[in-house]
Order: sequence, then structure tokens, then C-alpha cells
Amino acid sequence: MSVSADDRNPLTRLTLDQLRRRTSVKWRLYPPDVLPLWVAEQDVPLAPPVADALRRAVELGDTGYSFGTAYAEALGGFAAQRWGWADFPVGRSTLVPDVMMGVVEVLRLVTGPGDAVVVCPPVYPPFYAFLTHADRRVLEAPLGPDRRLDLAALDEAFRRARAVGDRPAFLLCNPHNPTGVVPRDDELAAVAELAARHGVRVVSDEIHAPLVLAGARFTPYLTVPGAEDAFALVSASKAWNLAGLKAALAVAGPAAAADLARMPEEVSHGPSHLGVLAHTAAFRDGGPWLDLLLDGLDANRALLGSLLAEHLPDVSWHPPEGTYLAWLDCTRLGVPTEAPGDGPGVASDLAGPARMFLDDARVALSSGHVFGAGGVGFVRLNFATSPAVLTEAVTRMGRTTRG
Repeated sequence: MSVSADDRNPLTRLTLDQLRRRTSVKWRLYPPDVLPLWVAEQDVPLAPPVADALRRAVELGDTGYSFGTAYAEALGGFAAQRWGWADFPVGRSTLVPDVMMGVVEVLRLVTGPGDAVVVCPPVYPPFYAFLTHADRRVLEAPLGPDRRLDLAALDEAFRRARAVGDRPAFLLCNPHNPTGVVPRDDELAAVAELAARHGVRVVSDEIHAPLVLAGARFTPYLTVPGAEDAFALVSASKAWNLAGLKAALAVAGPAAAADLARMPEEVSHGPSHLGVLAHTAAFRDGGPWLDLLLDGLDANRALLGSLLAEHLPDVSWHPPEGTYLAWLDCTRLGVPTEAPGDGPGVASDLAGPARMFLDDARVALSSGHVFGAGGVGFVRLNFATSPAVLTEAVTRMGRTTRG
């Protein structure tokens, strides 16, 4: 599977042989004959501004402790340009190791052990694991049939969360993983109204915010009326493929500033200085590269739709509005869907169609059952790869279903 050397699409710059030289979990968990379309890593080289920032740091030996607000300032500039967030609160932000650790640390500020945290499944599996390990009780408010937030289900879940403990919270996924839905302004405003009515604190995971595709628009939760006591967690990790360079920002609404000020100092020691430099460069100078990536992802989204129609006509999907993740309904394939007994959040377990596609097609996908309610019989496919790899993967999957 070769690629064009002069193609500006970041998704076509690396050959499969080059990708297989990587040592990250995406390329090492499974044998070389498996095409890995599971974990949220992209098959792209580093954006040049990020590579240049890291190269300069290494050449200078600039590998000490992070200092200053350059990361928050870079995010603020990006947010103003891309999302119209003109008054990004640099002074109400703080470094955290990564988005999920930031989520946990923020929840420790505004909830207590045993308090309930509402999630909207099917949703990112670590939501379950991290919340459980932090001694919080997970309550589900499943998405609606259209894969969007179900406000009636949220209303009921918030009521139940209030009955569980005095300090309930809602962990919002904006944009949503795995469905790729990007909540609209009116949906987020309705969430804020419900949260205020029930006394629920909202924490918004916005790690995929830069990855909104053509036809949709991202709204930062903190810009919604009524979200003044909420928090957001943001990083460049997913958009610029920086998961191994740890650094994220926790951002507080104006009424949550005092809570954020109680964040223990040691939390800010977790981010890598190289990570801070990389994420800063991405938000400050990585926009042109991101635009090329978004064009490539938009093309891959269309390609995936064509491939599914040709090779997997019994698999249905809603094309995602954001992220590079496709949530595929495989229930009509008739594959037994018995899931392992450990429940949602156990990302290493495979069942149903994901197990079949791995064993028979040698394509690795994320198994739907670990995403909570509504996930059994589904798979999540990462289409942030070359068109050649995507085509080969779906073709293999189609051959498997035809026996």
C-alpha cells in the first residue's frame, strides 16, 4: 500500500511499512497482519510546527519543568479564531496531565466519594473505569435513537443523581465519542438549564473539539448561558496525534474559579514539559496542517460510507459530525453478542462483531459493549488512516460477512 510522496494530505504521507515501525499500542498490540483501526491514534506524521518545537527543545536540552501560560494563550487564540470564543479565560485555566486525569481531578473538587456522575452511553469506556476508581458512582442517561443527547433521560438521571448524594456531576462528551455527534447550541443550553435546576455540576470533555468536520460547528460548553459553574478539559492530543506527549488544560467558568483554585499543586507537575511545548505549538501554529487533516478526514468519511454500502450493506451508521471515529451498527449481521462479564469500560475485551472481524478479517476495531448501554452489537472504527488502508480493511470485513 504505497502513498503519493507529494500529497499534502497528512493521512497519505506514511506507508503501511512505515507505520508498522511504530512502537505505540496501536501498532504493537496485534500481530503485523492485523490492520489496526481501533484505538484513537492517527496514521499521520507530526505537524511540522510541533516537530520543530520538539526539535528545538531537544537541541537546547530544554527538558525541565514547565512554566508560564503559553499553552493557555495558544488555546485562547485558537478558540477565538475557530470557535468565536473571544474572551477565553487564560487566568481560569490550569495544567493537568491529560484530559482524563484532569476530569478526575476536577471531579474531586466538586464531588465526594460515593457521589453520582452521569454519563451518556454509549460513551468513551475510560469514563466508567476512571470514575469507578475515583470512588464515584456512575449513572447512565443513554443517548436517544438519533445518537444525540436525550434531554428527558438526562432530566431523570440528574434527579436520580441528586438522590444518591449531595454533589452530583455530569461528565459531558463534546464532541461525543464514539458517535461523532457534535451537540448544538440549543442542546447544550438545555443541558445547562437542567444542570442548574438539579444542582448538577457539568464537566465537559472537549478533547475532540478541533476535529469537527464539514457541516457541523463546535460550541465550547463554557460559552453557553448557564454554564458559569462548569469546567472544560481541552488538549491538542486527538487533533494533532499527541497522546504520548502528556499535557492538557482544565478551564473553569467564572463561578467555578474558586473551585479550580483548590486544585492541588502536584497535579500541575504531571504534564510533560515537552508535551506542553508540543500542544502549545499545535494550537498556536498548527492550524494550516489541521485544515489539511480535516479535508482528509472529510474525504475518508465519504469513502467509508461508499465502502460500507458496497461491502457491508447490512451494517448501518450515522456519519459522524466530528472526530475520526465511526460507530457502526452490526446487529443485523447476526453475530452472537455475548459480552465478557466485566461490564463497560473494559477496553481490552472483545466480543461479538469486533471479535469476528479480528479473528476472521484481521481488522482490529473497538468492541461496542465496553461503551456502556446501547453498545452491544456495535463496533467503533477509527478512519484516521490512509484511503488505501481503510479500503483494504472494509473489503476484508465484507469478505468475512459473506463467508
